[in-house]
Amino acid sequence: MAHNSALLVQLQQKAVEADALISSLKVQLADLHQKTMSKACEEKEMHLRAENKKLEQEISLVKEQLIKAEIRNGLQQVLVSPEGPPTNVAASPVASPKDMQKKVKAKSENKAEKKDKEKKIAAPDQKPVDISRLDLRVGLILEAHRHPDADTLYVESIDVGEATPRTIISGLVQHIPLEQMQKRLVVVLCNLKPAKMRGIVSQGMVMCASSPDKVEILDPPGDSLPGERVACPGFAGEPDKELNPKKKVWEAVQPELRTNNHFVATYKGVPFDVQERGECRAQSMCDAAIR
Repeated sequence: MAHNSALLVQLQQKAVEADALISSLKVQLADLHQKTMSKACEEKEMHLRAENKKLEQEISLVKEQLIKAEIRNGLQQVLVSPEGPPTNVAASPVASPKDMQKKVKAKSENKAEKKDKEKKIAAPDQKPVDISRLDLRVGLILEAHRHPDADTLYVESIDVGEATPRTIISGLVQHIPLEQMQKRLVVVLCNLKPAKMRGIVSQGMVMCASSPDKVEILDPPGDSLPGERVACPGFAGEPDKELNPKKKVWEAVQPELRTNNHFVATYKGVPFDVQERGECRAQSMCDAAIR
């Protein structure tokens, strides 16, 4: 009886130890299972992330191709700004490299033109308004005849040192006989803007001493050559290529042009001079306006 009791106690202790061992094994198995599952989850997560990145790249590529296709077909695009509402932008065809070069060139030219205009507006005319602005030259009348459509006008062909003679129209019929208009040296204002007079374009003006009753053509020195510059000492400078009517240079200079008491043509009292040849003068008119 006692032996059976001891055996029962031993069996009970072994059962308790077995239960403890089983519990420990269960805990170890649960921990192992958890670790195995965690590693598997990590591997699965890494695989899913790689797949997701690949899908994002494919979606971005398809999106770009779709936008290009829509632009080519003229569909309107919408630009979405994080700082404001969507903005509609009219689509335009995709430009070729040649078209892009043309646009860049045109843009550069427009910028250059704009800068030139700004410079012209910002920089006032620095040249002095005096006789140096007038292109006065010795001219030789090769031929003169009456204007076919105007009784008071002569049409002259004048050599002013250029490749071809200039046609110049003068209202001198009532003052100078036609025979005195042939083969003579004159002073010509060459940079007036050409003007049509009764159907014929005049390319300059023959300078004369003038009063209400009388007109005389200015004579350069007799040995002058066609094209030689007529200037006034002390008034240096290159003449304008063409006098701008809006700037009124001729109108500002003309009142200072007069003959002196010795019939010499002057500007502010300074004689008209052909370099190394002498002065220009009227035949008999003193203190007369020159125009």
